[in-house]
Amino acid sequence: MIQIDDAGSGSLVGGTCIAALRIETGEYIYDFIPVNLYQNGNFYRKLYLGKSKDIVINLLEELHVSKDEEIEICQGYMFDIARQHLTEMGYSWKNAKILDPLQTIIEHTFSEYALELGVPVQYVKYTKYPLHFHRILRWVYADYQNRCKLCKTDWKSFKKYGSLDLSISYDVLYKKNYTCLRCGNKIRPGSRVKVLSYTSNRPNTIYLHPNCNSQQEKNQAQRL
Repeated sequence: MIQIDDAGSGSLVGGTCIAALRIETGEYIYDFIPVNLYQNGNFYRKLYLGKSKDIVINLLEELHVSKDEEIEICQGYMFDIARQHLTEMGYSWKNAKILDPLQTIIEHTFSEYALELGVPVQYVKYTKYPLHFHRILRWVYADYQNRCKLCKTDWKSFKKYGSLDLSISYDVLYKKNYTCLRCGNKIRPGSRVKVLSYTSNRPNTIYLHPNCNSQQEKNQAQRL
């Protein structure tokens, strides 16, 4: 039996993972709907649904799924177009609530993907609400020019909170256990910091090294 599920559609950053698992053998493959299909009006045109369909068909072909092999597909909206095509192509499928093992496997895949994008591990793992919108928004504002490109900018929530007034000041931070949200390195207590302040659902304060470059900017400089 084949199971199909998605992960990351509710994350502000990144695209959406689509994965398939053959239960009997543990064969697991996946692909991503790119984040650009959630930007520049593409989200409103629901182009991501067509891409989801394309990925599903490709995954089934890669797994050499026969027309009589049972397929369980997540009952969410992400597969609305895919389900139509599965019927037209003669596949045997049904809607299902996808649980483990695929649920855990695909969530791990998306978590690793988010980490590769640069999201701090404490925002992805070891938290009750991984990739929480307003926490991720703090990370985005810490390096807005680079990280905005990673966001689902067509979302209504991003339209509401993604262009807030940002005040910049400088101070000395004496508190311990603070990390610069731009480079990811620790801020030494008693050191000078750049302070970003804004109000979304509540007031937010971000502390950065005063002349900090993001890891993405450092990687770009190394390539030049």
